[in-house]
Amino acid sequence: MPQQSSQAPHRVAVIVDAGTNPFEVGVATELFGLPRPELNRTGPLYDVTLCGPAPEIRMNHGFFTMSGLSGLAAADAADTLIVPGRPDNVVPRGPDVLAAIRRAHARGARIVGFCTGSFALAEAGLLDRRRATTHWMWADAFRELHPGVLLEPDVLFVDEGDILTAAGSAAALDLGLHLWRRDHGAELAGAVSRRLVFAAHRDGGQRQFVERPVPAVPDASLGPLLAWAQERLGEPLSVAALAARAAVSPATLHRRFRDQLGTTPLAWLTAERVALACRLIERGEERLDVVAARSGLGTAANLRVRLRRETGLSPSAYRRRFAGTPG
Repeated sequence: MPQQSSQAPHRVAVIVDAGTNPFEVGVATELFGLPRPELNRTGPLYDVTLCGPAPEIRMNHGFFTMSGLSGLAAADAADTLIVPGRPDNVVPRGPDVLAAIRRAHARGARIVGFCTGSFALAEAGLLDRRRATTHWMWADAFRELHPGVLLEPDVLFVDEGDILTAAGSAAALDLGLHLWRRDHGAELAGAVSRRLVFAAHRDGGQRQFVERPVPAVPDASLGPLLAWAQERLGEPLSVAALAARAAVSPATLHRRFRDQLGTTPLAWLTAERVALACRLIERGEERLDVVAARSGLGTAANLRVRLRRETGLSPSAYRRRFAGTPG
């Protein structure tokens, strides 16, 4: 028999602005706006309203037009206000949108920024001297525009109590399920996550998703060196050995790495070794001492430290996530 909910629904308003990402609007409506038969209870736990500065809004790149939106006054009645991201983050939000965000925060509503929605929260002045996150591709632009914010670019979301921010579009799901846990406990949050076929809690941060493409190397002396070193990562390579191989001084080698790769020879070598260790784990190698030796990281202890620093995951957590074997 379904359990009757005795509490009034938690009111959620989602701001749909010009250029808003429809995926994040969909996340908000899926998590908080749709019926949840998997919970076996009558009565909704959330009441969602989509609102905007106009009744009809052209969304991200004009692919979608959303109509029938409530006015921004709906934000004044919300217990939680969600601000999705949009691609043109350096373009300021309209003053009416920023005013609605400020009013909601001033009266004590919970404020949530999905992905680059954190830009709007910062524009509204809500994030000064506070922790927040945003998508890793926009981290530098965010720091430049909002230097007073304590940006944490390596996490999936940040919970500051009354203000929460998610790192990316998919991380909006992580943050939304976190809100379910905060509001209704782990059991209901777990039921929702199973219905969505999405992990109730994803370990690690967005570091593990940052692209690290091999850059084009204009200096012919460095390209062959990188390929040579990548074939010998398990050997005791040093910066001096790399410089000797390239027939340059260590100082010249450092300058070329800085100019062409934006890093140092030692940092590049360590990152390549960690990447090799990750591939070995993904391929099923469970012996950490073997992974450490073959990747040139030396010991299992050093492997654990380096892997957690680079990916935010322990070797066992990395194995569970990417190799699908017991950790």
